[in-house]
Amino acid sequence: MADNGMLNDSTLSILRMALDGLSLRQQMIGRNIANVDTPGFHAQTVDFETAVKKALTQNKAIGLQRTQPGHLAAPTQNATFTIAQRPGGSVRADQNNVDIDVELMDMTETALRFQALSQAASKKLLLLKNLASGR
Repeated sequence: MADNGMLNDSTLSILRMALDGLSLRQQMIGRNIANVDTPGFHAQTVDFETAVKKALTQNKAIGLQRTQPGHLAAPTQNATFTIAQRPGGSVRADQNNVDIDVELMDMTETALRFQALSQAASKKLLLLKNLASGR
């Protein structure tokens, strides 16, 4: 089998991990917004930054999922994203603490981060494509 070192790039693995975390955060924000009027609901958030920082300090490639036997193997490392109640905020009389303004601000920030990381991954892949094609 040919050397697949370029495809096992730790930068791409970290970017993938961060994009997964941002995607999960966006899902939690959507869930919070959907439950803005649910009595007793407490807003949740996703901490993926800690897992990304840990992966960066360990300086190891994060594993890619192999869904077919022909896929290239990569070192594995499981990412653990923490879902927790959003700290702060005020609890209403119905015990719900979802603040729609905070959720919309977080949604916008998360979308911007996702877009920036997607562009970084795209540029990295373009660089690898150019290297592989000898340009």
